[in-house]
Amino acid sequence: MSIVNKEHRLKIGVMGSASGPQIENEHARKLATELGKEIGKRNYIFINGACPGLPNDALLGALDEGAFTLGISPAFSMHAHIHEYKSPHAHDLLIYTGMGFMERDIINIRSSDAVIIIGGGIGTLNELTIAYEEGRPIGVLTNTGGISNHVEHIIENLCQRKVAPNMVFDDDPVVLMDKLEVVVEKYPLPIHEDGRVVDADIPEPRREPRSILENETSKLEGVRSNEPGTAG
Repeated sequence: MSIVNKEHRLKIGVMGSASGPQIENEHARKLATELGKEIGKRNYIFINGACPGLPNDALLGALDEGAFTLGISPAFSMHAHIHEYKSPHAHDLLIYTGMGFMERDIINIRSSDAVIIIGGGIGTLNELTIAYEEGRPIGVLTNTGGISNHVEHIIENLCQRKVAPNMVFDDDPVVLMDKLEVVVEKYPLPIHEDGRVVDADIPEPRREPRSILENETSKLEGVRSNEPGTAG
């Protein structure tokens, strides 16, 4: 069953190995493609970091199912994206951040309603920790190599934190998506940069901004009319 927000379609960010041994792993590549297809079948928007490797395998799967795909590029321009970063460009829409890899990761995460980790090395670990710290729902496609098999250990043993209740794990892309839908519904996204901040009721402004401006303008005109040499 597809979840569609009242205001927008769910945006699923897929983060994972762009290089290294994981991208040569045919099992991991197959699962990545299946994941992309599943995102497309559910009519969700697909997001990745516009990079090669496993996220690109997922992209191709999503495109096969007609998903709208968005790439968040680290490059400044299409020329730099293709020729300097040597990255794929089959997305429906590419955003050129000009921010490089690490800073681009923040845009990647904040553009996504939920994040899925496939394989992964240091760069993916950066995306994982941003998503964790900012309260994003996280799905981990296990048995795809890299950090995907060690996420719980990293969080609980190395970072001395708890696996968040909005984190799910599975080695089956379909089951993982089912689990992710549940936590997306159950745990709303934070609306502050620090996801631990709890909203208080925001009081209504005492006056509309236009009323304030008009009042201040009237005061200024009154002062000017009393200045020496000013015609009354």
